[in-house]
Amino acid sequence: MDISTVDHVEFQVGDIEATARLLCTGYGFGPLGEGELQGQRSVLLGQGGIRVLLTAGPTGYVRRHGDGLATIALRTSDAAAAYAEAVTRGAHPVAPPAAWRRDDSVVVTATVGGPGALSHRFVERRGDGFLPGGIAETGEPPAGPLLEIDHAALCVPDGDLGPTVRYYEEVFGFKQIFSERVEIGGSAMESMVVQSPSGAVTFTIVAPDPVRRSGQLDDFLRANDGAGVQHLALSTADITESVASLKASGVRFLSTPDSYYEGIKSRLGAIGRPVEALRAGGILVDRDHWGEMFQIFTESPFERRTFFFELIERHGALTFGSNNIRALYEAKERSRAAAEARA
Repeated sequence: MDISTVDHVEFQVGDIEATARLLCTGYGFGPLGEGELQGQRSVLLGQGGIRVLLTAGPTGYVRRHGDGLATIALRTSDAAAAYAEAVTRGAHPVAPPAAWRRDDSVVVTATVGGPGALSHRFVERRGDGFLPGGIAETGEPPAGPLLEIDHAALCVPDGDLGPTVRYYEEVFGFKQIFSERVEIGGSAMESMVVQSPSGAVTFTIVAPDPVRRSGQLDDFLRANDGAGVQHLALSTADITESVASLKASGVRFLSTPDSYYEGIKSRLGAIGRPVEALRAGGILVDRDHWGEMFQIFTESPFERRTFFFELIERHGALTFGSNNIRALYEAKERSRAAAEARA
């Protein structure tokens, strides 16, 4: 199965206008078109190489899961063959192959199920257009601060981590490339990373440890009513400038304590950004055998406080900031505690 990259992602939302306004005003996306798909209104947004489809979620979906990332579309050279192969390997069929046509342009799509309510849409493209005859395109993507989709993080219940990893290995041909356990106070989480043979599609799969104290992953699973996409990582060329720009536009990020920055030089030595610039933006830094990376996580923009975004800048690093997973977990726990105090 030749999965090359993430073609687009689709959010199911209760209020398209409000979500589009949030992503355009806050995150720098631009409107590219709109149409009606399977009887539901959809709006296409873009920025750099990122394409986001917003669909007016069916009442049952939004009532059960809230607004969230419902579909990660995978680019392939033959969508019908990929669909047939995935179903043969055990994937749940969601939508059979369908062709979208206009003039000489043809896009073939077919969809199978993933963890929880997540689905994966195979996309085969020949010619121009996002979904010819389905989405009427009206604009070009702006040159904003965000470039590409780096990876997605999927949260699954305890006991589903291993089976979910095997599902991606057996159905899609992904390989497990990393695993880690993180303990924070009385809580703990397990994570495994799977990646497509092309190296361009990466999923971090996380699960809570039920023996330890309930934490933010348990909160996600309750609010989302099961497994789903916890966050989507978007790459940027200059994270300090991007964070400053997004903050000025109203985007809120998780906080990082000053103590984190006091230990950077002793832990990593010289890094490619001034420590004070990272401190000012609340940006995290890590290094692996191949290089360094910078990352930061937003607060959830949705009512149920489930899904959120990550910004990431890589300089050769191939991993996912394993030394920062603890910092993220601690930041989410602080945010969780603050929300409980306000309630």
